[in-house]
Amino acid sequence: MVKKKVNIAASILSADFSILGKEVKDVDKAGSDMIHIDVMDGSFVPNITIGPSVISKIRPFSKKPFDVHLMINEPSKHVDEFIAAGADILTIHYEADLHPIRTLDYIKSKGIKAGIAINPATPEVVLESLLDYCDLILVMLVNPGFGGQKTILSQIKKVKSISTMLKKRKKNIYLEVDGGVNPLNVKNLVKSGANLIVAGNAIFKDGKDFYEKNIRALKVPRVKK
Repeated sequence: MVKKKVNIAASILSADFSILGKEVKDVDKAGSDMIHIDVMDGSFVPNITIGPSVISKIRPFSKKPFDVHLMINEPSKHVDEFIAAGADILTIHYEADLHPIRTLDYIKSKGIKAGIAINPATPEVVLESLLDYCDLILVMLVNPGFGGQKTILSQIKKVKSISTMLKKRKKNIYLEVDGGVNPLNVKNLVKSGANLIVAGNAIFKDGKDFYEKNIRALKVPRVKK
């Protein structure tokens, strides 16, 4: 068996927005592998967060990959804006795009990684036809829209099912999880096959002096057979 460290993407949804650039710089320095940015439109999800103009402003504060999660309706209309703002990975929701293959293919044609996200109520079978077009699958462990929620336990079984699907298809892509991740449940998520962990409150809750410690607590080994 080969051991591999899990990747951590610090979700700035839980950061202090009054000093957002500094927060990005601090979690980068503390060891986050990526910066996870949640974009919400108040329509696909009930909350409203930030857009490409804010992303472009915080881009200079880190050279780490910007993992941009579009929780918006009709994401294809906004792909170019977010790429121009500095996204390295752009993830769309299966539920929000009538033509996800077209959108994923377009994102990849622009030279960045493309991801597909599914909500808790969406069965993993919908991913079967999309695996050839994405670099990342994001499994929402909570209903999207707000940070600080508790993981819906049934979604852990979904992570394991998708991991099995990827192995059967011999797909070496990110299996990302987001929602209620903390040091108590991360080991089970990684054991189920997750290799990219999004964490917000678990990292930011104690202030910048604890960012490194909190990130380290989430970096459990991933075992591959």
